[in-house]
Amino acid sequence: TEYRRYQADAAKLRYGLRFPSLTGRKPQGRPAPIQDQGEDGDALPTTGLARTAKEAPPRLTAELAELIRFKSSTLTDIGFHRNGVWNEETILQKVEHLGLLFGAMHAAPDDAVAGLGVPAGQLTLALLVFPRTWDWYIQWREARRGFFTRWEVDMLRLGAALTRKRTGWLRQMPELAMRLLPIKGLLSAADVEAARQDWDTACDRLHAHAVARAKEIERVARVHRDPFEPILPVLEADSPVGEYRKIADEVLRLAPDPDRYPRAAAEAARAFLLIRLGLHLGLRQKNLRQLMVCPRDRLPRSERQLEALKRGEIRWSERDHGWEVVIPANAFKNAGSSFFDGRPFRLVLPDLGSLHRHIDEFIRRHRPVLLGKIADPGTFFVKTTKVTSRTAEYDQNTFYEAWRLVIQRYGIYNPYTQRGVIKGLLPHGPHNIRDVLATHILKQTGSYERASYAIQDTPDMVAKHYGRFLPQDKSALAAQILNQVWLAA
Repeated sequence: TEYRRYQADAAKLRYGLRFPSLTGRKPQGRPAPIQDQGEDGDALPTTGLARTAKEAPPRLTAELAELIRFKSSTLTDIGFHRNGVWNEETILQKVEHLGLLFGAMHAAPDDAVAGLGVPAGQLTLALLVFPRTWDWYIQWREARRGFFTRWEVDMLRLGAALTRKRTGWLRQMPELAMRLLPIKGLLSAADVEAARQDWDTACDRLHAHAVARAKEIERVARVHRDPFEPILPVLEADSPVGEYRKIADEVLRLAPDPDRYPRAAAEAARAFLLIRLGLHLGLRQKNLRQLMVCPRDRLPRSERQLEALKRGEIRWSERDHGWEVVIPANAFKNAGSSFFDGRPFRLVLPDLGSLHRHIDEFIRRHRPVLLGKIADPGTFFVKTTKVTSRTAEYDQNTFYEAWRLVIQRYGIYNPYTQRGVIKGLLPHGPHNIRDVLATHILKQTGSYERASYAIQDTPDMVAKHYGRFLPQDKSALAAQILNQVWLAA
C-alpha cells in the first residue's frame, strides 16, 4: 500500500536518539557521533554516519532518567506529587517517543530528515514547556506523513501531563529553566527569560495549549493503516479460528525428523506451539512471550511468586490432568479491568490434536536443543541460541519477528513452491491473533461480551479495536434464527 511504501522509506532514515543506559537495548550498528555546535552557533552538517543509531547526550539522558525514576519508583520523593505510575513497557514506549522528538529537533534542516538542527548541548526536557516546540514537531510529522494520527494526540497528552498542576514532573522541576538557551527559529531570548522568571505560568500555558491542540487534531486524525489488513482472508472466512488453525497443521505437515535435524525440528515444534497457544489463550504478546514454564517433576510457583514476577506460568495440573496456564492479574496491561476483578487468569489447555503430547515433547526434547549452552531464562518460548547469544529470552522485537517468520514460512500461500495454506495472507505479528478470536466468536454468537472473554478484555474494547463484525455478518446471524420459521413450516 502507499503507506507501507512510505514506512519502508522512512525506516531507512534513523533520526531518533537512543538511550541504551535507560532501555538496556544495544544500539544497532555503529553509534553515530552527536552533532555539536559550530563556530557560528549553528549545527554542523549531518553525515551519512548520522543515519545510524545515535546516542542521546549525557545531560538529556540524565534528565530522562530522573523523569523515569519519578514515574516508576514505589514511593515519591518528599515534596513531590504524581498521578499514576509507569510500568516497564510504558517506560520503553515513552523513551522511544521522546527519542524521536529530540532526534527530529537535532537533525539538520538540509538533511533528508529535514529536522530543526538544534545542537546537542541545547537539548533538554525543559524545551517541552513551550507551545512552539510541540507545534513544530506535530506539523513536522504531519508534513512527513501527509496527515495527522492519534500518535500526535498521545504525544500532546504526554506534554499536558508533564505540566499538569501539582502532579506534573516538569512543573515541579523549575531549575530546568536555567538550561534553556535561545534557538533560532524556535525560541527567542525573551521566551527563555520569561520561562525562567515565571515557570508556573509557562507550564500553565503549555498545558492549556496541549489540551486544545489534542482536541483539534483528534477531530481530523486518520487511521494510517488498517490493523485487519494482514489477516483479512482469515477474518472473512466463516470460521476465522479454523482458517488460522491451518497454519499450525501446515507446521506439523512440514516438520522435519527430530533425529536427523534436531534444531530444525525444535524450531518447528516452537512454531506449532506459538500458533496453538495463541489460539487457545488469546494473550497479548508480552504475556505470551513472558510465560514461564514448570516441568512436571517440579513444584509450580505460588501465586505470590508470580505476582512478584508479574508473569504467568504453564504447568501440569494433577487435579485436572492437563497443562494449565496461570497468570496473575497484575501481569496484564488492563489489570484493573472488570474482567479480572483482582483474580488471576487460569485456563486448562484442552488436549485437542494431541496438544498435551506436543507440549511434553517440546519441554523434554526440543527446548533444550534451542537453548544449547546458554543459561535457561525459565520462559516457555526461547530463541534459537548461538555461541554469541547473550540471552535465550525473547524481547518485544525478536518475538514479533519469530511470529512473523512462522507466518511467512507456513501461513502465506506461495504459488511457486505450493507451500503455505492461506491465499492473500500478509506478514503480521502475534497481536492479530486477538482479532481472529474476537471476530470468530462474534460471527458465531454476535455477543461482544463472549468475545471479550476470549481475549481477557471488555465488550467495549472488542467493539472498538478487535472485532471485525460487518453488517453482512450481523444480517447472516439474524437470518439463521429467522430461517428456522421457514424450515419448521
